[in-house]
Amino acid sequence: MTGNMLFSPVALNECFKAQLHKRGWNSLRVKCEYPTKFYTQGYAPHDLRKGAFREMDFIKTKLGLEVQFGKYSFMVYNVAAKMTIFKNLGHIDTGIEIVPVKALAEDMSSGVSYFEQFVWDLEHRGVSNIDVPVLIIGIDA
Repeated sequence: MTGNMLFSPVALNECFKAQLHKRGWNSLRVKCEYPTKFYTQGYAPHDLRKGAFREMDFIKTKLGLEVQFGKYSFMVYNVAAKMTIFKNLGHIDTGIEIVPVKALAEDMSSGVSYFEQFVWDLEHRGVSNIDVPVLIIGIDA
């Protein structure tokens, strides 16, 4: 989109981070201990466990908050996997996912997903017994 003024996903994330930190929201990293039992003896990579972690953008009073201005796969991962993991570890019991609406996504770099697409997929996927209650918030400029 040469010549167009675009919103920066990185800058938007930094604004959310600055404002939420002021209000007592903090990120949380949990260390991953990857299993090696599925490898043939002597084959497991030596650095498999080194520095591996999962991180939630913000947590406050058992509420997890993810701000996602990236690819579609990250939105799905946040809600369908990461929030379930953090719930199972006892860090959250509900979640919020903040994403752009289509109008904002069109004024961002290519490949940014948006609210309407995400909601449609979640509605057509159906409910699962591993789901965490999550409020999806679509924002515009």
